[in-house]
Amino acid sequence: MSSYQVINEVSLREKAVAFTFDDGPNPIYTPQVLEIFQEVQGKATFFMIGTQIEKSLETAKAVHEHGHEIGNHTYSHPHLPELSSEEVRREMQLTEELIQQVTGAKPKVYRPPYIDTSEEVAAITAGEFGYPAIGAVNGAATDWEMPGVAHIVEKTREQIRPGSILLFHDGFDDRSQTVEAVRILAAELTAAGYRLVTVSELLALSAAEA
Repeated sequence: MSSYQVINEVSLREKAVAFTFDDGPNPIYTPQVLEIFQEVQGKATFFMIGTQIEKSLETAKAVHEHGHEIGNHTYSHPHLPELSSEEVRREMQLTEELIQQVTGAKPKVYRPPYIDTSEEVAAITAGEFGYPAIGAVNGAATDWEMPGVAHIVEKTREQIRPGSILLFHDGFDDRSQTVEAVRILAAELTAAGYRLVTVSELLALSAAEA
């Protein structure tokens, strides 16, 4: 597998998917997401921005205390390929340190902002930090554009299968549409026999089946 590869889904026979949330933590919307996953007894992965962790440290801690995974989403959400090598390292390192303060452990996964990466970036993020780059299958849902709950649900449903990684946002702007769409999807998937797991758990399940 090329270090440049972005993982959008994994090969899996078991009915399991990974919900992921970008750009938080957010003191309004992140707790709502936590409630949803508590109700369905599922886990999710939150790709957090360093500056947002600094603003909402208690919210970040709540995510960890609820048993969810926290992934690295850089410090300031730049287009990484436009930065120098040193700037990329700084973006990753600052947020890694913040996450370690919250969880006591180095994060295992990262998502490039805008899913924008390159061989040069991957040489640092994968080669030096050991992070697989995580994408998603439901980009057409465009929840960040607030296109309506029905659109987010419908476009995500089209991409649901065992091993899917699903992208949503709990940070910046009004995320009430995302929260309602996730509430619907989480309940539907759980009722259909899917397990909602973290990205690291999904990768491990796939590796175990291989």
